Amino acid sequence: MAQLVPSKTADPGVVEQIDIISNSDPSKTVSLVNGLISFSYTESIMSDTIKATVSFADSGASIEEKTVTEGLPLVGQEKVIIKFSDNSENTIGDTPQLVMYVNKITNVVDQSQKSIVNLELVSKECILNEKIRVNQRFDGKVSDHIRQILTDSKYLRTQKTVTIEDSVNEYSFFGNNKKSFYTITWLAKKAVSAENQKLGESAGYLFYETYDGYFFKSVDGLLSQEPKLKLIYNETPDTSGNIPEGYDQKILDLKKNNNVNVQEQLRMGAYTNRIVMFDPFTCFYEVKAPTTDTTEGASKLGGKKLFLSEENRNKEFDIQGANEEFSRTQYFLLDTGTTQEIEKSTEENFEYGTIANQAMMRYNQLYSMRARITIAGNFTLRAGDAIYIDSPGLENDKTDDVDHKDGGLYIITDICHQLTSQGTYTQCNLARDSFGRKPKTR
Repeated sequence: MAQLVPSKTADPGVVEQIDIISNSDPSKTVSLVNGLISFSYTESIMSDTIKATVSFADSGASIEEKTVTEGLPLVGQEKVIIKFSDNSENTIGDTPQLVMYVNKITNVVDQSQKSIVNLELVSKECILNEKIRVNQRFDGKVSDHIRQILTDSKYLRTQKTVTIEDSVNEYSFFGNNKKSFYTITWLAKKAVSAENQKLGESAGYLFYETYDGYFFKSVDGLLSQEPKLKLIYNETPDTSGNIPEGYDQKILDLKKNNNVNVQEQLRMGAYTNRIVMFDPFTCFYEVKAPTTDTTEGASKLGGKKLFLSEENRNKEFDIQGANEEFSRTQYFLLDTGTTQEIEKSTEENFEYGTIANQAMMRYNQLYSMRARITIAGNFTLRAGDAIYIDSPGLENDKTDDVDHKDGGLYIITDICHQLTSQGTYTQCNLARDSFGRKPKTR
């Protein structure tokens, strides 16, 4: 994350509650607020759990005249109840309650009178995931499988809000004793949205957790959102808190990532990704290799072409004929014989050629443009939200002469709320699949 610069607009928030409960004796509860050094909370669209880090001074008088580490004792998997607010009184941990569990314990400094202890906290489901395996047969829609794995008493049994974008395609499979989160992520690559996508044009889902619960959402679903906030950045520091008209908040720091690694993109199959499907029963094989242009009709954040579209590529490297380019090749066994009816046992269970190939390219396109911003703590934002940002062009630092290429809509891929004695900040990693601006809606 970028180095934080103190600002009057980032006045310290409040960590109201960090209560840690003993595993052996639930009546033993210790507050870490008084000894707190720093606290951060993180969400990501690429993570199946929220995370928090707590750094505190562990003195000898915390519990029964002993340190927290000795008095509880602190051994891992402890339940921790958290509540914190920004300087606009937006609270995380009020409704619903934020409950996390100790995953890692690290002693940073060990002195005679006290030690500095770092705790990594994760969701309950993250720990359950390490102990529970998916071991049954599933039939029906992919989205129904996700809901069952998350909520069924045999699996993760979550009580959190589960938001699932329905899939249009069905998929039958055996769990094969895989972990729950692994199975969900594996299924995400096989789903086609019933609401936002068409078979063979745009596929691929993301599974992630925020404070609001679990989300199973298509890439196009994320890209179809209206912006939650409109932010402005200029190079001139402003500690007055004044916000230009038409914007919700000022950006304190902006780092654009316009780096391009063609070799890496080719290896990942961002331009063209070949799939070879082999049927072991008939020895038949088929090759599928759609280009990025198959996604041009899909939802995108920018108002112009995708970065990886055909018209943006150098035609000198387009190889046709027998040696047609395939920067990445993936091999799959044709998925047949998993349907219940004998007469349908030869039907294809999953259309690799129209779904898996395009989903892989869609994931790569999502991160075509990246940026990192720091703003004053704003606890209303979540991973997966869309925001609108404006910044000045290189030729002019006036806020009314904005950068029309890099500005516009972005998706928050990662978000970190940091609370220190110097201030409260929210840092966001942003991504988008295309450049240019859509017509303003506000």
